[in-house]
Amino acid sequence: MSITVYVPRDSAALCLGADKVAAAITKEAEKRNISINLVRNGSRGLFWLEPLVEISTDKGRIAYGPVQPHDVASLFDTDFLTGGAHVLALGLTEELPYLKKQERLTFARVGITDPVNLDDYLANDGYRGLKNALVMTGADIVKHVTDSGLRGRGGAAFPTGIKWNTVLNTASEQKYIICNADEGDSGTYSDRMIMEGDPFVLIEGMTIAGVAVGATQGYIYLRCEYPHSHQALNAAIAKAYEDNYLGDNILASGKKFDLEVRLGAGAYICGEETSLMESLEGKRGLVRFKPPLPAVSGLFGQPTVVNNVISLASVPTILDKGGEYYKNFGMGRSRGTLPIQIAGNLKYPGLIELAFGITLRELLYDFGGGSASGKPIKAVQVGGPLGAYLPESQFDTLVDYEAFAAIWAVLGHGGIVAFDDTVDMAEMARYSMEFCKIESCGKCTPCRIGSTRGMEVIEDIMKGNDLNKNVPLLRDLCNTLLNGSLCALGGMTPYPVLSALNHFPADFGIADQANAA
Repeated sequence: MSITVYVPRDSAALCLGADKVAAAITKEAEKRNISINLVRNGSRGLFWLEPLVEISTDKGRIAYGPVQPHDVASLFDTDFLTGGAHVLALGLTEELPYLKKQERLTFARVGITDPVNLDDYLANDGYRGLKNALVMTGADIVKHVTDSGLRGRGGAAFPTGIKWNTVLNTASEQKYIICNADEGDSGTYSDRMIMEGDPFVLIEGMTIAGVAVGATQGYIYLRCEYPHSHQALNAAIAKAYEDNYLGDNILASGKKFDLEVRLGAGAYICGEETSLMESLEGKRGLVRFKPPLPAVSGLFGQPTVVNNVISLASVPTILDKGGEYYKNFGMGRSRGTLPIQIAGNLKYPGLIELAFGITLRELLYDFGGGSASGKPIKAVQVGGPLGAYLPESQFDTLVDYEAFAAIWAVLGHGGIVAFDDTVDMAEMARYSMEFCKIESCGKCTPCRIGSTRGMEVIEDIMKGNDLNKNVPLLRDLCNTLLNGSLCALGGMTPYPVLSALNHFPADFGIADQANAA
């Protein structure tokens, strides 16, 4: 009888040697004439333990990590295939505190199943949401999504049900579903983990969206820097077609939905929905004026739902267990769970899925373990390169869209990057302007020109040149970017710049916050 051994195929694990570990385990098993069933699963998201090898036992899955090829022989010597003791033994995977304290809904299967095995997906509650949706009206499906309180997980936090309802009620012979998989924010990787670790949940979510609003064609707009996601998605889509979960007559329901992956060339601006659609249409990725909204006139001028990966991947749970079930997680207007990604200078970086309401401090210390360097955490940037830098005095802020807005910050895609007290916040502010300068599509003047001038002004401030003139000039320039930019790239660049200036004036050579103002 074969023993099942799990070695992740997630690209983060691959970077740390997972393929070599898998090959070493296979070779050692053959050498010892032991029969094993090697499964390449997704990552559990405990990245400091990757490659994390798991063994299926009667007691549950037992974890060992981080495993390197040179550890494999000693693992076999200690009979790790039956849960034997070893210096890398971590115990039952599900009992690891980092995992046990989470509330995994969207990531319920990630790290557990073979990502491209449809039978594995079905055996773990897969496609139950779609089967429910196929016997419902579009309006009823949309009502469940609306009742759930799901808001866009890509950063804008716009209510998903309102967007779907608009497309549902806009008459057209052709409608589209677009998944924005152009995950480009620093410190974010939850989209990638879903696509590599559970691609069927995204396919199911997009199919439900199509059935709900009457769209028959879907596109996953994927950044070209994600080759492993591309492979997993294409394999899963092919299997979904083969087993009638996609195509002209889904599960003999009479409903049609086709799906394909399109690769973007890596422009950050194409993460903005209208620029993304321009790219999908074969044009240069430039931001469109609004209105019209994409829900009314989107891809090729037709009504279009544009949601990000996590938004769409959350839908199967909602249609399986109901909108009220999902709404019971979270707080205030922030309902459900959020896959939070912690990175940067932390001991235990990784993916954490929890209901809204935990504090930044709990994430940084209870999960992240504090800084990897052992120095005090000076600042965290939340929400990607356009997110505000938060000082230690704001670490007790709740993970909640409105709580962040109240301190002039954004939760965004749920990425959190930590910095210890060696960071130069003036340099980080300068980088924010430089990032905007490089990634601007160039369509609007505030973003195109303002970011270049902003970088120059910050450099002058860092040199101590004419602070009485340059600090107010920087603030005035940020105000122009904030109110005059066509999209969020220019409109949000002031968030990291001004937060750094406001909270860390000494790094700019300014004596106190009063002078920084």
